[in-house]
Order: sequence, then C-alpha cells, then structure tokens
Amino acid sequence: MKGTGRQLTGLLAIATGAVSAGSAALLATYFSVGDPFGEINDTGNALTGVLSAALAWRLRHRIRGRISDLAVGGAALGGALTVVGSWLVMSQETGFFLAGLVSSLGFAGIGTWLLALNLSDPAMPRGLRSLGIATGALMALGLVMAPGIVLGFDDMGSAPAWIWIGQLGWLGTYVAYPAWAIWFGVVEVRRSRVSARVA
Repeated sequence: MKGTGRQLTGLLAIATGAVSAGSAALLATYFSVGDPFGEINDTGNALTGVLSAALAWRLRHRIRGRISDLAVGGAALGGALTVVGSWLVMSQETGFFLAGLVSSLGFAGIGTWLLALNLSDPAMPRGLRSLGIATGALMALGLVMAPGIVLGFDDMGSAPAWIWIGQLGWLGTYVAYPAWAIWFGVVEVRRSRVSARVA
C-alpha cells in the first residue's frame, strides 16, 4: 500500500476507534441522564459498523488466501447488521434488547474479520497483533446471539443464561476494539510518513 493510501487507511482506523469509544461514552451517559444520548449511541453503533466495513475493504489484501473474501464479507454483513440493529430500536420496531442482539451479531461479523486480519498480517507489531486477536475473539462471542434473534428474545429479564455469553462481545466492541483501531491507525499513519520520506 502506497504512502497516501496507507495514511488514509490509518485515518479511517482512528476514526473508527474514536466513534466506537464515543458510542461507549454515550451509552454510559444515557444510563446516567437518559435521552437523547440513547439514540445518539445507536447512531454511533451503526456508524462504527459502516466504518469497520470500509476499513475491512481497504485492508482486504492483507489477509492471505480465500479466507480474505469470507472475512471481508463477514465484516460487510456485520456492518449492515449494526445498521439494522440501530434502526430497529430507533424506529421502535423492537425493544432495545432484541435490537442489541442484532447489533451484537453484526459486531461479531466484524470481529471474525479482525481475527483473520491479525492472524494473517505478520508485519503488524506483535503487541498490536495480540490485541487484535484477543479483540476479534471477544467480539466474535456475539455469534451466540443468532439463536436468540431467531427465537425473538426481547425481554432482558426472561432471556436464558447462555445469551449473556454473547453480551461479553460488547466489551470487545466498546473497550478493546477502539484501542486496537486507534493504535493500528497511528501505526499506519507513521509508516506512511516514513514511506514518504524514503520516496
């Protein structure tokens, strides 16, 4: 990837991490203050998903073999599901719990891409790569939500215990993923500057 392209990718990664972290902060504010921070959080979740899908597309050549198409496709589908999840709750088509299951499944798709990327890119700094693998695995726990969506679980109080395993994926989305994305973005921007000086 050329210097300018690498810099754009880095800035996109930083923006993705910043929006994800901001969404987490908005959720915490919502629980303390109430609306309109809930709807802003939902919008942030959808935007994080869209930015993540765009980042996956830009980094598609860094995943080796046929798994690249599957991983990027998973991120694209995941990004779309985060938009659907946000729309469901903002339009009041469902309650917040079922909509959250849909969004969590979407971020799980993004997590599987992140896992594949970090397992496939040996040029990534070791610490960053380790964080990416752990983050992707944690986000991928949201795959557990799929049966809950099919069964239409929309009541937190009556949801079965196993559904809470998938809720752990939000720790990846709101805590570890922003850290990875911003760190990755900074590395990319620095490498683009080095490439520019060498050229």
